[in-house]
Amino acid sequence: MKNLPLKNPSYEHLQVAFKEWLDILGYNPQTVYNMPSMIREFLHFLEQEDCNQINQLQSQHYKDYFDYLSTRPNQRRGGGLGNVYINQQIQALEKFYEFLQHKGTNGIPPVTLKQLKVEKGNITVLTQEEIKQLFEATNQETVHPKQEAFNARDKAMLVVFYACGLRRREGSSLEVDDLNFDRRILHVRKGKNYKERLVPFSKSSSKILQEWIYDYRPQLIKSQKDGKLFISMFGKAMTGGSLYTRLKKLILLVDNPDLQQKEVGLHTLRHSIATHLLENGMELQKIQRFLGHSSLESTQIYTHLIDKDEKL
Repeated sequence: MKNLPLKNPSYEHLQVAFKEWLDILGYNPQTVYNMPSMIREFLHFLEQEDCNQINQLQSQHYKDYFDYLSTRPNQRRGGGLGNVYINQQIQALEKFYEFLQHKGTNGIPPVTLKQLKVEKGNITVLTQEEIKQLFEATNQETVHPKQEAFNARDKAMLVVFYACGLRRREGSSLEVDDLNFDRRILHVRKGKNYKERLVPFSKSSSKILQEWIYDYRPQLIKSQKDGKLFISMFGKAMTGGSLYTRLKKLILLVDNPDLQQKEVGLHTLRHSIATHLLENGMELQKIQRFLGHSSLESTQIYTHLIDKDEKL
């Protein structure tokens, strides 16, 4: 939708200014690219509705646009648009309204559209014994000159995604400077919905992370300018995909058929620590803050998982 024509020069200017505003605020590149494209589709829709000035925008235009999205075909895969995509459009509208308010554009109605429910698949949670087995799998025998460094990195990966409960993108974006060992605090700078948070970690986690950073990471890194926490065997920063690959390889090293049959990803480790903390008696509100959930409803899913297990 980024190539949709806009006849109105003022709309073209708004889209460009919106993109620059997102960039200045420090939003990630994908957001800076995608949100203005979504707003272009909205502005194109307004032109079709003979709304050619942004100050002519009415609440009904939002509702009509929502109806349009609900019936618009998916040009890539066929069928209709998914609820996730429509929710992203609503989020873009909300951010665009915030931008207009920042510009001092008065009289624009706020976005009151409600996001659609997104069906979530079954959540996989590992047992505490399976987590222990994964940590043990990081003690591989030396089959490569840098195997000890790989082992230390894999163990640090488990600490970040399990013990600290980070999301995939949060963990892959971590830099060495984001860890404060004096306070035992990990600074998540690129959290979901652009929120930052501080995550505490234990003494044992601190030892694992320090061993990786100070003893083994220097063996792999090629450029001292690269501040990313996780470094590949080729000396470059690891992506979320390469970290996921490492986790899958650890699972294959564990002599546990049940574990190997589970659908496990980096987010599985996050689900697992949340469930284990709840099982061990931590208050739900504290788990919410630990995970960085914006609402308690997102955290309450783990109470349902525990209830489900108890009924089996």
